[in-house]
Amino acid sequence: MLSSQSSKSVDDLGDFTIEGISEATILQYFQSLNAGDFDATAALFAEDGVMHPPFESGIVGQDAIATYLKQEAQDIKAYPRQGIAETLENGEIQCQVTGKAQTSWCGVNVLWQFILNQQKQILYIKIKLLASPQELLNLRR
Repeated sequence: MLSSQSSKSVDDLGDFTIEGISEATILQYFQSLNAGDFDATAALFAEDGVMHPPFESGIVGQDAIATYLKQEAQDIKAYPRQGIAETLENGEIQCQVTGKAQTSWCGVNVLWQFILNQQKQILYIKIKLLASPQELLNLRR
């Protein structure tokens, strides 16, 4: 049975699309993130889901993810362009999405790697910056 947060259909998401991705959970992730609705973003994760942002160790659990996003993602907008999704033998769905992340002071190409469980909750997301070593040094605080 689908949980309530992933029961929205792709049709409910308006004009928001990512070429090659039809998973509503992935589309909702980017929509809620860009809207600054970090509680809704965190609710897309499984109870023990993990977010692995750049330069950070894994953040585990919906509450910790929401807290992290409220502290670190206030001025970040994600612009996913395209992706691929495949269903694994165990029924989990693996998605890779490429695009750009924009802050008030820079933009960088990004790869988001998702794993969704059979209930379409995010088990894991790794966010990789696709930049040269010099670009990465310039991003570091």
